[in-house]
Amino acid sequence: MNQQKQNGNFIAIITMIFLFGMIAFVTNLAAPMGIVLKNQFSVSNALGMLGNLGNFIAYAVMGIPSGILLTKVGYKKTALIAVAVGFIGVGVQYLSGHASPSSAFAVYLVGAFISGFSMCLLNTVVNPMLNKLGGEGNKGNQLIQIGGSFNSVMATITPMFVGILIAGSVEKATISQIFPVMYTAMAVFALAFIVLLFVNIPEPAAAKTSEPIGSLMKGVLRFRHFVLGAIAIFVYVGIEVGVPGTLNLFLTEETAKGGAGINTTIAGFVVGTYWLLMLVGRLAGASLGAKVSSRAMMIFTSGLGLILVLLAIFSSTQTMVDLPVLQQSATGSLSFGLAKVPVNAMYLVLVGICTSIMWGSIFNLAVEGLGKYIAAASGLFMVLVCGGGILPLIQGWVADVAGFMNSYWVIVLALAYLLFYGLVGCKNVNKDIPVE
Repeated sequence: MNQQKQNGNFIAIITMIFLFGMIAFVTNLAAPMGIVLKNQFSVSNALGMLGNLGNFIAYAVMGIPSGILLTKVGYKKTALIAVAVGFIGVGVQYLSGHASPSSAFAVYLVGAFISGFSMCLLNTVVNPMLNKLGGEGNKGNQLIQIGGSFNSVMATITPMFVGILIAGSVEKATISQIFPVMYTAMAVFALAFIVLLFVNIPEPAAAKTSEPIGSLMKGVLRFRHFVLGAIAIFVYVGIEVGVPGTLNLFLTEETAKGGAGINTTIAGFVVGTYWLLMLVGRLAGASLGAKVSSRAMMIFTSGLGLILVLLAIFSSTQTMVDLPVLQQSATGSLSFGLAKVPVNAMYLVLVGICTSIMWGSIFNLAVEGLGKYIAAASGLFMVLVCGGGILPLIQGWVADVAGFMNSYWVIVLALAYLLFYGLVGCKNVNKDIPVE
């Protein structure tokens, strides 16, 4: 009996880790898809980022309802619903490749929005389920770290995968070229649904409180450091997505239109390096977490990020550096080697190290001393993940008006706010409010 339980837990753990990766795989598909949408439908940089907006705006709609659903039907059923919705969302995006030219763009946006619902639900479920399956405590946290690492790996792969698929003439890129990515996502969702359906998964015990959720929501908004932290989460996710998303557009755009005119395969691997550095930063942050405070990490990374983005803005796009990437020859064969890219891209890729540990630092600072309000705070945090759709849209609009590098002033302002939060805004000045 114990052997069967261990086997069942092992299968469930592997499934959860794969779903952790799928959150990044599907979410990070939206930004490189902006290149496809922009060229297939001849739209602006801002409109090209609408798929990304649709994906993230779903968090604003589903952030709090996902928590309520979790308490009503439990973790396993919520996970099953999330996986099914994810399959449907990617399926609708796939159908947009077969839709008429007049409706394909709208169909794709609907699919991106539905996929966002799924990602929000999965984010609500996966972390506590891995913690429970690991036996909680240090082992549970270890599983979460493994899942987070796989999440970063998938985030790295997605832009590279898309870059390979649309290699060649970017002006002719179409949704149908991305079908292999969608086939992969739907296959993983289908397999995960079957596994979850038949494997017994323990339900993490939810903390009970007699207070209604509305009262808790109002209560948590009385804490200044939480309100400023919630804004910081909104800003942070916008930075995390906007930096590589706009970089991909810049690298693949024609030089006559202010871009670098680089092959999509090379561009995909340059952007993928940003996510790879996020993985490196997360591993480093995990090892330093017991020695360095969240506030110190926040101040250092936001300050360093500011310097890197300013260097990118003020550097000439004509200055080239060599970066190791996957390249595609004229015959179509792939090989690793050094490729020349604008130095601006190097600085922006390095920002990935800074954004890697910001989520955890902001969350820890914002919920410090909240007591019974932490659950409500977590729900509001999930709502404000929608910043990952709104800030890149604004940055895309600025890129259309003032140029790609000038659009990074949006990121400068966002990083300046995070630096302010680390220096001043994170201090709890409402310690007189009862939290028991």
